[in-house]
Amino acid sequence: MKGVIDRPAHLRAVRRLLGRFPVVGLLGARQVGKTTLSAAVGRAFRGEVTRFDLEDPAAVARLADPMLALGNLKGLVLLDEIQHRPELFASLRVLADRRPVKARFLVLGSASPHLLRQSAESLAGRIAYHFLPGLGLAEVEATSSDRLWLRGGFPRAFLARSESGSFEWRWQFLRTFLERDLPQLGIAAGTQAMHRFWSMLAHSHGQLWNASEIGRSMGLSDTTVRGYLDKMADSFVMRQLQPWHENLGKRQVKSPKVYVRDTGLLHALLDVRTARQLESHPKVGASWEGFVIDQVIQALDAQPHECYFWRTHAGAELDLLVMRGTQRIGFEVKRTTAPAMTPSMASALTDLKLKKLHVVHAGDATFLLSKQIEAVALGDLLDVCKPLRQQNGPQVSRAGRLARLDLPGLMRSRTPGG
Repeated sequence: MKGVIDRPAHLRAVRRLLGRFPVVGLLGARQVGKTTLSAAVGRAFRGEVTRFDLEDPAAVARLADPMLALGNLKGLVLLDEIQHRPELFASLRVLADRRPVKARFLVLGSASPHLLRQSAESLAGRIAYHFLPGLGLAEVEATSSDRLWLRGGFPRAFLARSESGSFEWRWQFLRTFLERDLPQLGIAAGTQAMHRFWSMLAHSHGQLWNASEIGRSMGLSDTTVRGYLDKMADSFVMRQLQPWHENLGKRQVKSPKVYVRDTGLLHALLDVRTARQLESHPKVGASWEGFVIDQVIQALDAQPHECYFWRTHAGAELDLLVMRGTQRIGFEVKRTTAPAMTPSMASALTDLKLKKLHVVHAGDATFLLSKQIEAVALGDLLDVCKPLRQQNGPQVSRAGRLARLDLPGLMRSRTPGG
């Protein structure tokens, strides 16, 4: 296994956005590879490249007067961990509006709340965002899907030389996140309390969110634990999959389902260290469901506002419903080698008006269960998703106008298809 994994699709996406916008936000969990990707962007850039790490006191000191520090820079300016200095967005707005354009800015953020709010206020119409997830099936060897499921998509965890080394890295990530990142988000409950909270979330992985139950267990109010979950989701370590509901004449579930985004972190929280332990663990089915859902979302390049689950109080359900305009794409996940038709699938087809439903399973063959239901082997998932994928436009701040910039020859192509 090589020590570095190239991520050309994300590299092309970021470069494409930099060709259109004066400021691009590269968002993702800490240690997911944003700095490595930004370095690749810098190497492919024609012109000067200047980088500021906002966790470095020296870099912060240089930016004491942002206009003085940034005003004369040319080419590409990288600002890493921008959430520590959201006040910089006010200066970036002024610099982005200069004509002629002197520089473009790539800002990296590990926690979105302040970043998105401040950038929406200060950089309306001037910024586009690209989310960098963990490694996906398209980025690893075809035979490594089980490894990706067990270790998760953080590059260092996936590439570790041993299972113990991978587990240790993930455990240290959890510790650092609890001790440093959560307090920076305004959660002052203490490391032990938050570890307990996160462990509860791990045991609730793939289940409906029950704030009252978790709040009672921790001696906290529903509102408080909901705030904790929201902040962890905004830090890209938890996923809240919202329920889809419409007037179907049936009672439908309206609570979100919660998932630990990265299955490697989930397994660390559950103290699952090996594939053998995982296969015999009570949460194996829920873990695989979360893994497949994340891979489908990556393969479709689906945005959070497009992704839902569906469940009725009568028991009918669908694990993932992707909404794209009038198009509805349904996915069910089954940890089995022999998936079969169920009444729930038939109900989802009828009630949600799906043209087709994809049942992702753990076997090796892809075949039809019915005219509208296809059983999809995990190994064929990317091929099935490819024609369903829609090239989404950049997530542009809606307020204000789009910046019109013409910088011919700004980027030099150094990657295939770049």
